[in-house]
Amino acid sequence: MPRIITVVPKPPKLEQKKRVAAYARVSSGKDAMLHSLSAQVSYYSNLIQNHNDWLYVGVYADEAKTGTKDSRDDFQRLIADCRAGKVDMVLTKSISRFARNTVTLLQTVREFKALGVDIYFEEQNIHTMSGDGELMMTILASYAQEESRSASENQKWRIQRNFEEGMPWNGTILGYSYEKGKYVVVPDEAALVKLIFEYYLDGLGYNAIANRLNAEGYKTRNGKSWYHNTIMKILRNYTYTGNLLLQKTYRENHITKKTLVNHGELPMYHAENTHEAIINLEIFDAVQSEMAQRAKRFKKANVPKATYPFSGKLVCCICGKNYRRKVTHTGPVWICGTYNTLGKAACASKQIPESTLMSITAEVLGIDDFNEQAFSDRVAHIRVCAENTLIYQFRDGTETKMQWKDRSRSQSWTDEMKAAARRRTFERRKNGCQK
Repeated sequence: MPRIITVVPKPPKLEQKKRVAAYARVSSGKDAMLHSLSAQVSYYSNLIQNHNDWLYVGVYADEAKTGTKDSRDDFQRLIADCRAGKVDMVLTKSISRFARNTVTLLQTVREFKALGVDIYFEEQNIHTMSGDGELMMTILASYAQEESRSASENQKWRIQRNFEEGMPWNGTILGYSYEKGKYVVVPDEAALVKLIFEYYLDGLGYNAIANRLNAEGYKTRNGKSWYHNTIMKILRNYTYTGNLLLQKTYRENHITKKTLVNHGELPMYHAENTHEAIINLEIFDAVQSEMAQRAKRFKKANVPKATYPFSGKLVCCICGKNYRRKVTHTGPVWICGTYNTLGKAACASKQIPESTLMSITAEVLGIDDFNEQAFSDRVAHIRVCAENTLIYQFRDGTETKMQWKDRSRSQSWTDEMKAAARRRTFERRKNGCQK
């Protein structure tokens, strides 16, 4: 009798839809350009979702950024999603929108090709997965990079001509408005600038001045709170003397667009009496001299900055600033940077004892004692929220919520503090008996 083999038919293989994303970018934060970005996002969203064979992944969009890869948040997010296998094809308007640096472009395209991700440049009608795609892109990207270099050189030439004529770069300086290439005093703002210089010569430091201005209800030109760096920049700004020192910084090149301090690489231009002074030269020089004296007194030894397991990991839910480590009389704690600098009025967060943080983290990780390597490998960051809540964000995308308890008063006292308290009690009783 012949042997009969039963064959189980396999279900027909369903054709998977291509997962498609888009990338859009504008290089200026002006309203018209941001409207253009919004239009691009809308266009690509509709295009992908109305294509029957495509599955919409999303539109990644960057605004007011340069064309360099590392400075674009959504571009970095797109790369990460492609590496994670979430995208099959990326649509973008043109090569110049994607990257103006030929090296960056080709590195990214080749990485995407290795991942099996196709990039389609609409303007040039190029698919990177096609045979001649890379050759065409090399040629076109080189052209785009040269166009960027030419525009950058023209901009530099115009700025340098303005410097030679004693014209400032822009008008974003507290105390002045910028009218027809000249600085014009804004009385209310000028009075605030004078107050800052006065406070400093009265002995206040940068943080103390910032805290006082915030307490008195003053705001920056942009309606923000005052901080250490803002005060320092105002006190160092030579422009308030009615004179200009131009080209103190310069751009490294048209690719990196990195701003560097001019240490003699390019000429500086000193223009005298270009506008009305807010601070006379004698007061300005006195402030610079006082700053130098304080710097000498408080100069710290050049010790490498210490890092700790929780450095850069704790984020305040209230103000968004990172927590920092601080050693107090009760031991090391982690405290919000805003609270530590500006006080509770600026951020009503709470400090967390380091021992408490380590204990809870060990519990979250399922280990007996805190392990720095395990923490670093598994936890991306921790959000510190109200009501003693810690939200652990793991690298695999999951979250765990925990609550910590405040230390009791007795736990907050060190052995030294307890001994000192006993001595004070003994002295009080002794003095009472003598009376």
